[in-house]
Order: sequence, then C-alpha cells, then structure tokens
Amino acid sequence: MAQYLSFGEIMLRLKSPANERFFQSPALEATFGGGEANVAVALANYGLDSGFVSALPANDIGEAAIRELRGFGVDTSHVARQGDRVGIYFLETGANQRPSKVIYDRARSSICQAQPGDFDWEAIFDGARWFHITGITPALSQSAADLSLEAVQAARAAGVRVSCDFNFRGKLWKYGKSAPEVMGELVKFVDVGIANEEDCQKSLGIEVDVDVSSGELDTAKYEALSARVLEVFPDMSTIAITLRESHSADRNGWSACLRDADGFRLSRRYEITDIIDRVGGGDSFASALIAGLVRYTDRQESLEFAVAASCLKHSISGDFNRVSVPEVEQLMRGSGSGRVQR
Repeated sequence: MAQYLSFGEIMLRLKSPANERFFQSPALEATFGGGEANVAVALANYGLDSGFVSALPANDIGEAAIRELRGFGVDTSHVARQGDRVGIYFLETGANQRPSKVIYDRARSSICQAQPGDFDWEAIFDGARWFHITGITPALSQSAADLSLEAVQAARAAGVRVSCDFNFRGKLWKYGKSAPEVMGELVKFVDVGIANEEDCQKSLGIEVDVDVSSGELDTAKYEALSARVLEVFPDMSTIAITLRESHSADRNGWSACLRDADGFRLSRRYEITDIIDRVGGGDSFASALIAGLVRYTDRQESLEFAVAASCLKHSISGDFNRVSVPEVEQLMRGSGSGRVQR
C-alpha cells in the first residue's frame, strides 16, 4: 500500500489553445488535473510511494484518468469505481493584463456523490505515513465535506500525518455551508497547513490586515497571520503560506514563508517572467513541501525546496509538475540561468 496518500478529485481539463479565448479556435486541449491528483503525481516524481484516493465512474473517461495516474507511478488501488461522471474544468489562459479564467463543470461528479462509509480508511491507512487533503473537496457537496472530515479523523486515529491546502474556491461553495464553517472543523485534525495569501482568511475566517489587491506584499503581516493560525489551531505544528506578487498574467514574484514551534522563516524570492502555466502552482508547492519535510531535517531547506519546485512549475504546461529532485535542487542551490544543458 502507498505511504503518501492524497484524497480528492481528478478532472478532465479542457483548455483553449495557447492564449486564445474560449472557442476562438474550434478546439480544446484535453488533459487531466486537479489539486489532489497534482500532489500525488508530483510526490511520485520525487520518488515517494504515492497513492491517490478518489471516486471515478466505470467508463472510458474514468479509465483514461486512472491510466494517466498510473503512468506516473501513482497507486490507484483505492480509487472507487462508482458514480456517473468525471468532473470537468475549462481553462482560458490569460496574458499580460488579461487574467486566466476557470469554469467548473463538476456538479454530480463521482466524488461529489461519494458518502461517508464508501472507503475503508483502516485498510487505506495501513502502512501509510502521510495523508494530504485540500479545501476543494469539502466545497463540492455536503456529502463530500462529511467524507473529508471522516477521512482526516481516520488518518489522525491511525497515526498518519495530515496536511491540508486550505484552497478557497468561491465558485464551489454553493450547497449552503460557508467555508469557515466546514474547514474550521476539518483543520482541527491537520498537522501541516498550506495556504496562499487569502486562504487563511476566506477558508478559515482568520482576519489579519493583509491586502493582496495591490500585488505588493508586506511579509511582517504574514508573520502575524501565520502566528494567528497556529494560535487558533494549536494541534497544527506547521503553517506554510505562499506569497505571490501578481504584476500581470505573465509576470509574478514568488516566495513563501513557514512557521512552526521554532519560529518564522522566509524563503528566497523568484521573479517569474513569461509564465507558461500557473494553474497547479499551489499544488506544486504543497507536494514539494511534503517531500521537503520528508527529505530534509532543516525546515529552511524544506521551504526552499517547495518554493523552487513551484517556481519551475510556472514553466510547464498542464496541471502536473513534471520535475525531478535534481532539477529542483539545482534551482534551489542557485542555478536559474536557463542555459542549455549538454
């Protein structure tokens, strides 16, 4: 059984070609992706024994999604074959001052309809070391939220370390519960929290005076925000927050911070220009943070590994971060010239 597990939904990703508007050309590029699946793939790329827990219909599209995961070495033995449809998301990639746009079509997907009791968590967590979840799955439906809570409770009972990317998705919270109402209970069972600059506020309802609208960052405020999260959730040992300075769709500043019992750390900052695809950037950070916390005893190194890996993701089309440990460490140690390697 896999030792590093993630739980959520893998979707069909339908993207307009290059930087075109939707149906500017009569074509869409079809691949697969989704926050938790992205984490499972990246963990496998880093050499960890990775598995994905989900639900997919027993049809050709569900089979294609499973083949994609297996192709990266992800264990799919705990993907339940049930329900009627694979969730879909449509992506229009922005450029310059025009932002990227995501449209979801995932209502009544297999994971939306999954219920508590559908998974044998005792068997799933037998031999597991780590379990990753996000704030996306609980946003899909009441049953998915109940199942997510069941999962983290079972992981904690099994002695498995739990990480959660808070991942606020305003377009998904439509079934009558607010994000803080649901996530506030789930995060009580989380050891490592992961967020971007607004997730702590919108997913958890933790308010600190942090203004992200200008694209400029005041790291002192993130120091206060991270301290507040650990104060509200005392069983959480670590909180990592990505710091994105969004100057345009093509140019971002990228760094992160981490707080644990030993204090507050800030990473190296990368200036990312000519972005190829920023979708999946947060997932690439989450997966690399997990790998970094496993790989290094120094938490600063763990943070630097995560930031370097997610920086590289911005150069790769598609949801998955197709990079190796040596490639990440090369950037992490200071090589970022982009010179041809011969």
